[in-house]
Amino acid sequence: MRYAYALTTALLLGGATASLALQPGQTAQNDPALIAQAAPRPGAPMSFADLVAKLQPAVVNISTKQSIVQQQQANPFAGTPFGELFGGGGAQSGPPVKREGASLGSGFLISADGYVVTNNHVIEGAKGATVESISVTLVDGKEYTAKVVGKDPTSDLALLKVNATGLPFVRFGDSTRSRVGDWVLAIGNPFGLGSTVTAGIVSALHRVGLGAYDRFIQTDAAINQGNSGGPMFNLNGEVIGINSQIISQSGGNVGIGFAIPAEDAAPIIETLRRGNSVKRGYLGIGIQPVTDDIAAALGLPKDRGELISRIEPNQAAQRAGLKAGDVVVRVNGKEVTPQNSLSRLVADVPPGGTARLDVIRDNKPLTLTAKAGTRPSEEVLQKTLGGDDDDGLPDDDSGSTQATPATGTLGLNVVPLTPGIARSIGVDAGVTGIVIASVDPSSDAAQKQLKRGDVIVSINGTPTRTVAALTAGVAAARAAGRDQVLLFVQRGKIGQFIPVKIKK
Repeated sequence: MRYAYALTTALLLGGATASLALQPGQTAQNDPALIAQAAPRPGAPMSFADLVAKLQPAVVNISTKQSIVQQQQANPFAGTPFGELFGGGGAQSGPPVKREGASLGSGFLISADGYVVTNNHVIEGAKGATVESISVTLVDGKEYTAKVVGKDPTSDLALLKVNATGLPFVRFGDSTRSRVGDWVLAIGNPFGLGSTVTAGIVSALHRVGLGAYDRFIQTDAAINQGNSGGPMFNLNGEVIGINSQIISQSGGNVGIGFAIPAEDAAPIIETLRRGNSVKRGYLGIGIQPVTDDIAAALGLPKDRGELISRIEPNQAAQRAGLKAGDVVVRVNGKEVTPQNSLSRLVADVPPGGTARLDVIRDNKPLTLTAKAGTRPSEEVLQKTLGGDDDDGLPDDDSGSTQATPATGTLGLNVVPLTPGIARSIGVDAGVTGIVIASVDPSSDAAQKQLKRGDVIVSINGTPTRTVAALTAGVAAARAAGRDQVLLFVQRGKIGQFIPVKIKK
């Protein structure tokens, strides 16, 4: 034991450095010569004060006044001796009450004649509210009433205009040249405190998963509520991002903030400035990422492409011959990756333009060409699930023999899909398959959120109109050496591919 302790000490003190010697041709990552080359450039500021003094006048506070109409609640004590004590004796709700609301955020001037960029959510009224006025306040205290030139809820961008001239302004820079580790400044109005400056670095680029088309710049510069819509500057004083979101359980800064990159924002703002609306390409498909489980079930490389789960009728995808179960791996030669999603690549195709789609279908490559349509508004695209409490399925604990255990140990009990069950669970009459009556809570199916009333339409691309088809699909997967299957499951109006592991 004493020897072991002595040896450990020697290692910690550097006695074994010979074993860490570099191989011929290698150079340590922190070799002094390399670090000298990568060190901050000469003239990098010891203080940001001069830079802030130039930029701060172009950053503005944005506030809105809103009216919210609320229906008065009925008196729960109406008709009782306590009725008059709690708002009158009438059982009906009173007349609507109009209340005032407000919001605060940030923005920045991009022209001397008063064009202001901000986030759409800064000027968008709360649910049920009407925005009555928008005010823009400069650092020197001058306040202007702003009008909305245009907005794009999908990208969360908006362009305002104030009636003034000779105003300070800033310009967009090239965010594609930003690198992780670059210094950035964020200027805005956190918590309504007025113009506030924070500094940090670019923590990550092309951060996805927060929206269909987003590729955010991530920063550790302090961004809080009220910073939304404010600019992120590089050391050249250029706007490389628009501060938009934070990740926080408390609502305050925890060092993870996100900005819309200028490469995405600038073209949208210019479109709005010309008085046009932003139009995006549209195929009419539902999509899923190719997760590790889905890749294993399909025998595909992971993180390659995205899986089509739904084809909308009479849209570009259907006309091009795409099918549910296809994996799209490229759009016009650009790879579909987690950082470059299918939604984004399709949105970048102008409506009426051509999208060349490289697809994998049944493990075989295929190329299809689609003429992109115009993406509808988010409201039009929203889907609702059907169903009611009486689904026509046997009770989970009834002991009924109508529900057949799915062989292959998927942990599912299933029944045939009848027209009556289809109506009760809200699926279209044209859907075929078998219905889940119960799920083994210890199964992978339960972990994947499969539940009673889901319709299994296919297994590994083969229709499952009977329990036997499901059983055969499991057997075929086992014979191919796979430990899971890919089910296409219909829940109400929405279909989705779900990989499920086979119990051993």
